[in-house]
Amino acid sequence: MKLLIALISSLLLILLMPTVALAQLDHQILGNVISVGDGDTIRVDSNHQSITIRLGCIDAPEMKQTPWGEESKQRLQTLLPVGTQVTIRKIDTDKYGRTVGEVVTSNTGRNINLEMVSEGRAVVFTQYLSGCSNNKDNYLNAEVKAKQQRLGYWNQSNPVMPWKFRREARNAENVNGNSQSGLPACTQSDCNCSDFRTQAEAQQVLMAFPNDPFKLDKNHDGIACESLS
Repeated sequence: MKLLIALISSLLLILLMPTVALAQLDHQILGNVISVGDGDTIRVDSNHQSITIRLGCIDAPEMKQTPWGEESKQRLQTLLPVGTQVTIRKIDTDKYGRTVGEVVTSNTGRNINLEMVSEGRAVVFTQYLSGCSNNKDNYLNAEVKAKQQRLGYWNQSNPVMPWKFRREARNAENVNGNSQSGLPACTQSDCNCSDFRTQAEAQQVLMAFPNDPFKLDKNHDGIACESLS
């Protein structure tokens, strides 16, 4: 009888645990979309905490890869409108403090990472594909089909992979004596909205520094330097 009572007590404790705590035990985060930064970065509100999410196992064109970067961002905004309830299966935390994971819509169960690859709006990030080992073949097969159909990013004669574009951009900046981080030089001291030519550049810095040390997101809505929009 004592064993039965103890078992029932344990079950009650589990049932009464906060939803977020249960999600963390399963390496999951539940939240609502606040904003979309680019084709592979979003911000969600989870238990009144703003969290930056880097979509894992995929890589979207950079915003400077015109027009592919902007098209990728717009598609992700369509798939994940503000307020969408999502479940993030956490894979890792990157060097910028962002949570890396697979994003699934809570109401339909759609894997948004995989959807972006299927539509040619992002590519498989093979270097970091191990984190999505359960869906590895799905990602690779989806990319093959997108290539064959010349969808989205693949509808060009010689697509430059996003990681290669970033590396070449960093190399060019190093030659010119600019910041080696791939971000505007002001990140080495202090950034203000006036330092950016476009809102997209400011958003890139905000996503790279989720704690917003430069105070680019004064109203805390996940959008940097809205006056530049």
